[in-house]
Amino acid sequence: MEVTEIKPVNVSEDRQEAVDDSDFLGELEPVTFVLSRKEAGERLDKVLARCLPAYSRSRIQKWIEQGDVTVGGKSAKPKQVMAGFETVVVVPRLSDEETSFAPEAVDFPIVYEDDDILVVNKPAGLVVHPAAGNWHGTLMNGLLHHLPASTSIPRAGIVHRLDKETSGLLVVAKTLEAQTDLVRQLQARTVHREYLALAWGETPPEGTVSAPIGRHPRNRIKMAVLETGGGRHAVTHFTRVAEGVLKGLPVSLVVCRLETGRTHQIRVHMQAIGCPLVGDPLYGRAHLADVFPRQALHAYKLGLIHPKTRETVSWMAPVPADMISLIESAEIPIEGEWYGTDSA
Repeated sequence: MEVTEIKPVNVSEDRQEAVDDSDFLGELEPVTFVLSRKEAGERLDKVLARCLPAYSRSRIQKWIEQGDVTVGGKSAKPKQVMAGFETVVVVPRLSDEETSFAPEAVDFPIVYEDDDILVVNKPAGLVVHPAAGNWHGTLMNGLLHHLPASTSIPRAGIVHRLDKETSGLLVVAKTLEAQTDLVRQLQARTVHREYLALAWGETPPEGTVSAPIGRHPRNRIKMAVLETGGGRHAVTHFTRVAEGVLKGLPVSLVVCRLETGRTHQIRVHMQAIGCPLVGDPLYGRAHLADVFPRQALHAYKLGLIHPKTRETVSWMAPVPADMISLIESAEIPIEGEWYGTDSA
């Protein structure tokens, strides 16, 4: 079998064995194969898997289905059997994952911006970082578009995250120095983060949940309190600010302050004390899932030490309209600093 210009896959020799569907295909130039008599009777996808060991058979099969492979100048068929001596041309395509770290015009409200940091009021529904199921249209894509220089900063300057359906404030670094400083502040717990949440049940007037959080042992998309080891130290302080009734059941409006920042931390800790968040699809009450289309959680306050000026700065993001309507429907008065409109 003759292979014409096999190297356009652009994979270095020391990386060949490690390459999988998440690796880049370099220049994406067409690769041409001239088959020999030995390939007669073999399926095309098997032949290509042997000729292009850097890529999985499923990846190759997808190229065939998309019309990116031709045999003798005609579009290949998924289970096509080779007769031998055909000319096969493969035009590699980047996967969604490979194109996810690209600039995109994504709208997101900016609360504050200077030469070192940017503070975003993330709306519910916006994913922070590309991941399975959400490779495009994320905050990171928007940051790469808004700040082209952020391509040189890990994660485009993102130092902490909010769940997709959680709204509110997060800070982004615009320089590597600012990112390093903010990460250290998070580790030192000098970043002040407060959330407003509506939870089912009557919470204590105030309290602290100190319970390690790790991956749920049976449901891998969930987190859980792991008392027997394996979890990471997690601490949430909460204060009940009002009580109400929703669907005939008691609810509590609480302010939560994070001491640590684990995945789903507030959602898991509130469930652990028997007061899951209203609307939470993972940790809430399934029979009441239609009450609110997302977890009732908003990161309304953010404070930190500015990485350049060393001044203590803070911002507030008013509770979004959907949560205000929910709180009103629970017969809770709309009052408190979280309903303000000005950032400090």
